[in-house]
Amino acid sequence: MIPKEQSSILTQEVPKIKLPNQGLVGVKKSEPKKEIPTESTQLPQPTGWRILVLPFKMKEKTDGGVYLGQETVERQQVASQCGNVLAMGSECFQDKKRYPNGPWCKIGDWVVFARYAGSRIEIEGGEVRLLNEDEVLATIQDPKSILHKY
Repeated sequence: MIPKEQSSILTQEVPKIKLPNQGLVGVKKSEPKKEIPTESTQLPQPTGWRILVLPFKMKEKTDGGVYLGQETVERQQVASQCGNVLAMGSECFQDKKRYPNGPWCKIGDWVVFARYAGSRIEIEGGEVRLLNEDEVLATIQDPKSILHKY
């Protein structure tokens, strides 16, 4: 058995020692890491009534097994008349007189537009188009259902 004097010493709380500076001597504190730009932050953000669209890109290999050249795939993407809505400006489809039934499309929809509609902006890996809201002709479920020719 432990004597009474020793048991009271064991049950007492030991004060914690406070260290004055826990940083390393001669080492500067690191600054918070800067956000590395991702693909979505590098894309232009549409303003006003504009819509950012990524044109449909066909497969590099046909159903018959023929591999298409990179130039052919790029030409087809430039000539494409449908694309995926990536972003919309803050004023898109806000005019209740012009759009009484609400917006024609939303982010993530596949849309059809005229061949020469919008401004083409080159990005790494292809191009995007900046369309006005009224240049959207239709929405479609599957871009593969449209015959793509250039």
